[in-house]
Amino acid sequence: MRNPLYPVALFVVILAAFLALWQAAAAAGWLADIAPTPARTATRAVEILSDPFYRDGPASVGIFWHLVASLRRVVVGFLLAMAIAVPLGFLLGSSALLRRAVDPFVQVLRPVSPLAWLPLGLALLRDAEATSVFVIVLSAIWPTLVNTIDAVRGINPTYLNLAATLGTNWWDKLRFVTAPAVVPGIVTGMRLSLSTSWLVIVAAEMLAGGQGIGFFVWNMWNRLDIDAIVVAIVVIGVVGLLLDYLIASLQKVVRYD
Repeated sequence: MRNPLYPVALFVVILAAFLALWQAAAAAGWLADIAPTPARTATRAVEILSDPFYRDGPASVGIFWHLVASLRRVVVGFLLAMAIAVPLGFLLGSSALLRRAVDPFVQVLRPVSPLAWLPLGLALLRDAEATSVFVIVLSAIWPTLVNTIDAVRGINPTYLNLAATLGTNWWDKLRFVTAPAVVPGIVTGMRLSLSTSWLVIVAAEMLAGGQGIGFFVWNMWNRLDIDAIVVAIVVIGVVGLLLDYLIASLQKVVRYD
């Protein structure tokens, strides 16, 4: 059996080689003067992460508070999107007539970039916080909606017919037939929706302003602090990995073969 430490060791080797090549390219002058280097980025990371909780005004806060603001928007938007997508997915998956009637709206709106809705949200809501949540809802709703519809449509008709033959009431049918069959598909959609929400909020906060990790990145760009931007990118990636792992753990619990 292959040693489980081999992938970790290979990861470390690849990372070390990448950092060495990056530092060598910077030392050789192959990169622009403004380009970040591993050494400067590491120094900047120590500065940013050593005091993540400081507050010095509404916008001048530590990176922890930027993360909290972003995560708060993501959670609120994600939950609102799930509250819409799951019941609507059940309804459309159960009714062919409604599904065919609503499908053109879904197919037209789903490919639209969530950021295209940002100016409309600002015009309608006149609030950066509400607009960020609005954009997250529009980005998170589609993966879960489509997966819920497909999961409901994919229920084995034999199970439904057997439940009807036994005179099963709607609540027991939901608990013992429908839910076990569709929950894995719903959780898969939730995993895609959450990762999309985290992806979108960073870009939305760059445009909407206020506290948030996206605003932090944009603020560092205005200061030409590229090393801080690299630190923020790593933090964004790590948080995204943790969010994905959270839903992936739930996916393992509800998965069935």
